[in-house]
Amino acid sequence: MYQFDAETVKSDCVRWIRDFFEKNGPGCNAVIGISGGKDSSVVAALCAEALGRDRVIGVLMPCGEQKDIDKALLLVEHLGIRHYIVNIKDAVEGVTKSIPFEMGDQSRINLPPRIRMATLYAVSQSHNGRVANTCNLSEDWVGYSTRYGDSVGDFSPCSHLTVQEVKAVGRLLGLPSELVDKVPSDGLCGKTDEDNLGFTYAELDRYIREGVIDDPAKKENIDRRHKANLFKLQLMPSFDPEIECHGE
Repeated sequence: MYQFDAETVKSDCVRWIRDFFEKNGPGCNAVIGISGGKDSSVVAALCAEALGRDRVIGVLMPCGEQKDIDKALLLVEHLGIRHYIVNIKDAVEGVTKSIPFEMGDQSRINLPPRIRMATLYAVSQSHNGRVANTCNLSEDWVGYSTRYGDSVGDFSPCSHLTVQEVKAVGRLLGLPSELVDKVPSDGLCGKTDEDNLGFTYAELDRYIREGVIDDPAKKENIDRRHKANLFKLQLMPSFDPEIECHGE
């Protein structure tokens, strides 16, 4: 059974980030979308420890007014990293108004994360950067991310860590508890992520690591979401004429 040790994982991840940058851009900067939640906070803190705070750039991307932007500002001030604030409201409204039909609910929900990712790459390419993916294993497991939005990046420090493990690493990094333990929500419907999912991250994390869950209905819910969203974690299918011709 997998045995998690926060100190070992933190040290190994810091070393892994350093190795990544040595191989994929010595001297480059880490560019991170800062939401004020645990994931972006932990990834930013890991990068600051690995590369030094002068090589970490935080990008805050409210869509109009963001009620909890003070948490994102707290993070960049706590770490002492450079940051930019890019309000994406006009971009979102511009695309929405230009589409000649009424977008579906999921299209509207997923548009801001995709514009945020485009913004991160614009900042990154202007600052000799590499974009950090901030997803964790628990959210990836049930597809709680936007394809080609927050699900992508150039390197991913926490995509094999569950929510509870990310929090443990965050505490070791000395992050304020209001960032590490901030209850995640989508900022749209007034509900928490756990309300939307129908189970807690603690239940999900235990199921992922130990294969144990007490409620059969929640198990079915998790399994259904995992199966339906596996495509988000896979490479885009591509036609290979050599394979196809060989098959004939």
